[in-house]
Amino acid sequence: MPGLILCHGFPIGPLDARRSAGTFPELIDRIAHDVGYTAMTFTFRGCGESTGDFSLQGWIDDLRNAIDHLVTSFGVDELVLIGTNTGGSIAICVGADDPRVSSAALLSPRADFDDWADHPRRFLDHAREIGAVRTPGFPTSFDDWTRAFRRFRPAVAARRFAPRPLLVMHGEDDESVPTSDSRQLAQAHGAAELCLLPGAGHRLRHDPRAIAILLGWLDRVRNVAAV
Repeated sequence: MPGLILCHGFPIGPLDARRSAGTFPELIDRIAHDVGYTAMTFTFRGCGESTGDFSLQGWIDDLRNAIDHLVTSFGVDELVLIGTNTGGSIAICVGADDPRVSSAALLSPRADFDDWADHPRRFLDHAREIGAVRTPGFPTSFDDWTRAFRRFRPAVAARRFAPRPLLVMHGEDDESVPTSDSRQLAQAHGAAELCLLPGAGHRLRHDPRAIAILLGWLDRVRNVAAV
């Protein structure tokens, strides 16, 4: 049975962490209906109704737990990860080392977390401002919290993910993450499908062209797996 997990990104712009991923249940329902996958989405710790505080290691662990849940609860034997923005970067990092993940699609992903690692205090202050970090005194070890930004390398993970199918999409007018990040991820994989959408911005999930490409790709990877 094919399964799919949709991962949201780090809150940006006018949406704070409490409202993060609010439109994702509607999107996952459409995807599940159109392509017939057993599908789920969730909010990472520090976002939406989820408890806890943001850490990159914590988000990695959250996705690993979501995979365990979908596989054990629904008998999924062919798992696709879809991630938007930071969620796509998390997806490739987790999928690279999990053989249960058969393919992945990344929308506007970042190729690394170096900008966070270069200015960790500033980023922690930002995470507090938007509500992704809410617990006083968190993190207990600032050094450990920061170290994860260098430990997880999406571009390196993309190389390990090969030769499993990988779709990478990016808006040519993305104001937050440059298209060079997606190019780097696709090049590291070696056989990824790279789609750059003219006129599209950062939130590709709201672009009908991106959703059409994603749905078509999901049909193709399922058909290939069935042969």
